[in-house]
Amino acid sequence: MALDPNKSVPGVMPTHENEAERSAQESEEQPLLRSDPVPTWRPPPGFLLIQIAIMANVFLGGFDGTITASTYAVISSEFNAANTASWLTTSYLITSTAFQPLYGRFSDILGRRSCFFTATITFMIGCLGCAVARDVIFLNMMRALTGIGGGGLMTMATIINSDLIPFRRRGMYQAIQNVSYGFGAICGASFGGAIVDSIGWRWCFLLQVPVSLFALVMGYIVLKFPAQNTHSSPDGQKRGIWHQIDVLGACLLILALSAQLVGLSLGGNILPWTHMWVILPLVFSLVLLVAFVAVEAKTTAAPLIPLKMLRGQLAVSTQIANVCVGMAAYAYLFTLPLMFQVILLDSPSKAGTRLVIPCLFTPLGGLVAGIVMSRWGKLASIVRVGAALMFVGNLLVMLLRFNDSAWKYFVYVIPANLGQGMVYPGILFTFLAAFDHTDHAVSASTVYLIRSLGTVWGVAVTSTIMQNTLNSGLGEALSGIPDKWKVIDEIRHSVSAIYDLPPDVQMAARLVYYRGIRLSFMASAIFAFIATVAAIFTRGKGLERAGGK
Repeated sequence: MALDPNKSVPGVMPTHENEAERSAQESEEQPLLRSDPVPTWRPPPGFLLIQIAIMANVFLGGFDGTITASTYAVISSEFNAANTASWLTTSYLITSTAFQPLYGRFSDILGRRSCFFTATITFMIGCLGCAVARDVIFLNMMRALTGIGGGGLMTMATIINSDLIPFRRRGMYQAIQNVSYGFGAICGASFGGAIVDSIGWRWCFLLQVPVSLFALVMGYIVLKFPAQNTHSSPDGQKRGIWHQIDVLGACLLILALSAQLVGLSLGGNILPWTHMWVILPLVFSLVLLVAFVAVEAKTTAAPLIPLKMLRGQLAVSTQIANVCVGMAAYAYLFTLPLMFQVILLDSPSKAGTRLVIPCLFTPLGGLVAGIVMSRWGKLASIVRVGAALMFVGNLLVMLLRFNDSAWKYFVYVIPANLGQGMVYPGILFTFLAAFDHTDHAVSASTVYLIRSLGTVWGVAVTSTIMQNTLNSGLGEALSGIPDKWKVIDEIRHSVSAIYDLPPDVQMAARLVYYRGIRLSFMASAIFAFIATVAAIFTRGKGLERAGGK
């Protein structure tokens, strides 16, 4: 089977950014079925096997995220490093964010097949390394390696499906992809704590290796996308693959994002914000980002992020909403298990089980978005409703009292995840709809890049809030006990240390944590509110008049 990723569907006219702006209000709410130029499309041969291969990777993307969120407190406590627990998440997000945009452009140049293999193999090796780690430094290094591959799992699945499925038919298939991701998240949340309590946290990573191997073998068998060997330059000359790769831009982007995220992770957590090793990476990142923009504007190679994609009301408002929902989603996910383990004194397995309820509604939201896109094509409405649900959900959880009704801990966590499931595909397709199919790989990776930046910023903000609250609050709350600073150090380095404290001291420490957790959810609610406001201005094409394939 040979499928040409560059082949477009007959009868589909390309669109451009300025057209998306001109057709704003009248086109965004038109029914999808009013004019479908590809009514006779049928899945190509081998389509089901391709979906199995890429959905295995999508499943791993969801599984890895929630299994880490539900177990990071236990893992970091074993290494006596609870005060740096965010690095288990941040080290992964730094590399996945930095390398994510490369998959879009490199898959256009080097081929979908090779980029799929790169993402899968790197992710698999990283998980294996995490499983055998003997210290927290090596563990974080392996999480960073896992992130290099993880940055391509969802991105390559979206890009491959963009080659196989006409744009107007892609809504339901994107919903299936979201369901696969959500199912992985549910499994990670359900089994993460149970795995930790029974056979140990290392199996949380080791169990991902066989699934990666399965996806690799299936991909080798069924993915036959050819690489693009040459490209015509503006003067008509043919150029080889390596002349098309924006090597300088790639290096600048990787270094800029890595430096920025390292500074954000250190600031207010390990070091004060005024420390030289926090300020220098942030300044260095800003300088490199300016250099990256200059290179992208003048490069003769294929730019990693064409600057035209970041111009105009549609692009700006969509990406503001995108980065804010990323911040809100991960700030929320990062704080929930901590709330269950510290405030409710749940075991890791019970805390993980509690995550099943919200995680179940993420794919449900994706399914709702897919049905709406397929039947009516109302992309802007999906984004607005999804962002609003995230805001309401975070606000509800923030308002939970320390000793509140048990049912609220199940019900109040639902709206934010339902909204997340709707807004993610809504933003993706709103952005894709503004560009021709030839730009869909790059525009998809741009969406994932901006969102990933938001996830790292969200984790950095919530981690900073928690650590600053503990630093300032525990000293005052535990002022009357002997060996106060020793106890505070133990609490900051190991969450499980709270369980062994005397009742009165334990309650004082839990109340300090409660203040930090409420502030974290407040920050997440603010991010979601900004996303909701930005979503009001996402006036673009609906699926029925979207460009591309």
